Amino acid sequence: MRASDGDRDRVAAALREHYAQGRLTTEEFDERLEQLYTSKTYGELARLTSDLPDVDLRSLPEPVSRQPERSGKAKSGKGSGDLKEAWQAWAVVGAVNWGIWFFVGLVSGLDFAYPWPLWVMGPWGMVLLVITMFSGSGRRRDP
Repeated sequence: MRASDGDRDRVAAALREHYAQGRLTTEEFDERLEQLYTSKTYGELARLTSDLPDVDLRSLPEPVSRQPERSGKAKSGKGSGDLKEAWQAWAVVGAVNWGIWFFVGLVSGLDFAYPWPLWVMGPWGMVLLVITMFSGSGRRRDP
């Protein structure tokens, strides 16, 4: 019977566990992994673990999913949370700088000088904008 990628992943997990417990040397582990990913049937997979204790291919745990799960709500991953925090920091720093600029303008007799907070917000905002555009977090996600 033909084996699937999930079956190979379960056997790889079992081999990693046996390697971690010291039942396999590094060379044996590497050699078995090479054979594992060229195996096509359950029989070939079973031969890779036949000399190891308590290995039943059907009872091995499911491998960890390669793709992150997405739910309809805001479970979009750590990267987008970091991006949101970066935009929040940009807004707070910008507000503080504009507040200082406005206060200095009021104290100096309504002499609002050159708007220097633009030099703080501009480059930082442009970098954040480019990162946001290329990170894909601005894309609409299907529920």
